[in-house]
Amino acid sequence: MKYYKYYLSALSVITGLAACNSAAMPEKKAVTADRHYILAPVVQRPLAGNIRLPGALAAFQKVSIYPRINGFVKSILVDRGTKVKKGQVLLVLEAPEVAQQYYAAQSKYIQAAAMFASSKDNYERTLAVSAEPGTISAHDLELSKSRMLADSALMNSEQANFRAQEVNRSYLTVTAPFDGVITERNIHPGALVGPDTKVDDKPMLMLEQEDKLRLILQIPEVYSAQLSQQSVITFDVNAIPGQHFEGTIARQAGTLNDKFRSEAVEIDVQNAHHLLKAGMYTEVLLPLNGSAQAMLVPSSAIVMSTEKKYVIAVKDHHTKWVDIEEGNHHNDSIEVFGHLQADDQVIVNATDEIKDGVRIP
Repeated sequence: MKYYKYYLSALSVITGLAACNSAAMPEKKAVTADRHYILAPVVQRPLAGNIRLPGALAAFQKVSIYPRINGFVKSILVDRGTKVKKGQVLLVLEAPEVAQQYYAAQSKYIQAAAMFASSKDNYERTLAVSAEPGTISAHDLELSKSRMLADSALMNSEQANFRAQEVNRSYLTVTAPFDGVITERNIHPGALVGPDTKVDDKPMLMLEQEDKLRLILQIPEVYSAQLSQQSVITFDVNAIPGQHFEGTIARQAGTLNDKFRSEAVEIDVQNAHHLLKAGMYTEVLLPLNGSAQAMLVPSSAIVMSTEKKYVIAVKDHHTKWVDIEEGNHHNDSIEVFGHLQADDQVIVNATDEIKDGVRIP
């Protein structure tokens, strides 16, 4: 009898638990059925935006000045930091053999010119006399003309040699090819310099233009087609915090670097006050036009997993995962590229818990 009471008591407990479980099941189904999905339409239009990229400033023009001929440094008229104008004398070399070759070539040219003048005068006189029949034979006239042509060719040859020696002599005086600043000096008076006497391959002088600079950027492939020429951009310089600068996109390489898959872009920067210096690192705010083929979706609609990025579209009341690639970002909108069309519906509050092919009421 005692065991029978225990049996009835246990049976009542099990019956009560089963009743509780059976009552809880409909409530769980109700929660799943009541889950709410927010949908948003896909819009096709470009999304203009900005990206920040690192860059570096470089001199607009930069030239290493090497000696063209062998000679001794006679005088140096500039030093590191000297501002120079185009055509200004930077240094003077001394090479006595070059001067002697110049004067020898000049003498030969003058001698050849005199011989040509004489033979030309002789030919003209002979030609005038030959107008009277029987005075000058045709053979003598032809010899006179040939002598004049030979002397003319010799004079032209000596003149070319003289001009070449004149150019060599001009190399003894080194002038500035453009306005700029001397940023490097590696020689002193008395030094022997020349094409065959380079020391560590260093130039005699280094000249850079600093009133105008180039800001060089490497644009990633995905953004290279979204730049517009003559766009005004702003940038900050790490060495000058709190101050903003401007420049204009002037040149694009038109090809991608094979190693980094990026395009080189140059921005012209006016630097009249010489506040900026070549070699400074910058952070550039680059405006982008966006892509006309891009589709816009809310940023919360993109699901990222370890394998891919996708959005969850709703077609015929069923979910469908659509792989995408991201483009420009702006506020809560993102450009995406994938198998989407305008006016498709995507789930805004998307998560990886929403499986592919689930029916949406």
